[in-house]
Amino acid sequence: MPDPVGDVRDVVAGWAGRPLTFTRITGGLSHHVARIDSADGERWILRVLDPRITEAGLGIPLDQEIANTVAAAAAGVGPRVVHVLPGALVLEYVEGVTLDVPAVAARIEEVAAACRRLHAGPRFGNDFSIFRTLRDYLARCRAHDLALPAGFEDVLPLAYEIEAALDRRPLPSVPCHNDLICGNLIATGDGVRIVDYQLSGNNDPCFELGDIAAEAGFDPGQVARLTRAYFGDDEHVPRVRLNLIMANLTWTLWFVVHQGLVRSGAMPGFDYSAEAAGKFAQAVRDLGDPSFGRLLDGVRKPRTG
Repeated sequence: MPDPVGDVRDVVAGWAGRPLTFTRITGGLSHHVARIDSADGERWILRVLDPRITEAGLGIPLDQEIANTVAAAAAGVGPRVVHVLPGALVLEYVEGVTLDVPAVAARIEEVAAACRRLHAGPRFGNDFSIFRTLRDYLARCRAHDLALPAGFEDVLPLAYEIEAALDRRPLPSVPCHNDLICGNLIATGDGVRIVDYQLSGNNDPCFELGDIAAEAGFDPGQVARLTRAYFGDDEHVPRVRLNLIMANLTWTLWFVVHQGLVRSGAMPGFDYSAEAAGKFAQAVRDLGDPSFGRLLDGVRKPRTG
């Protein structure tokens, strides 16, 4: 990746000639992220968007990601956008602690509050459906002869059964992040902030919660606690748990497509195949659990209130 510091210095007013230090931030699986430090102590985040990610269907168009990042900042949960550059963003540096799996489990109520702030903010300019995304990734795998995990085709009827059950009583869509891996959550003195809007779009809020639960490896009790923290009751627990399954199933193919079509990314050496296998194993485990039928029944029945 070319060092973008010089390009940024040339186009950002007031930065010409300033001593700036570029430090690559590892952890992202697609785009390139760096911290920029000035000699006088100011700090920013530079997010350079890789167009191959959009071309492979692994992220929304770059202009839409930029627009959604601006909207999330207006909601008070995303980082403030300092400058918009061709194919890149200069963002506020959010001072805080990047969460990991144990930290997300310890801050369930704070994470739910951050989601509520984002969901109550300005609507995004695009919509997102995990089921449409699953079909798109399947089509790309078939078109490019990418190998699916063994048994993946066998569980697709169950995924479509989940879709039909959730569609019986849809919830109003809200602006969602849709990719809340633990590292996209930062704990600050003012609550949890949310960064990186690569897959953002208006969506069912229960997918947001299910995705958090999938990425943090929540057990059913933790899923119920997260749902209760967001909604104030347990009524939507089955819907969140079904979305957890769909997150693991669909992101299995995200890793397959990334490895097959992008082949390199922000984390050289990352084992995309192992990640795909792990997510698929979790989805298969939950699809085969005796509670799966009860979850379907739980979202089919009329809601109270």
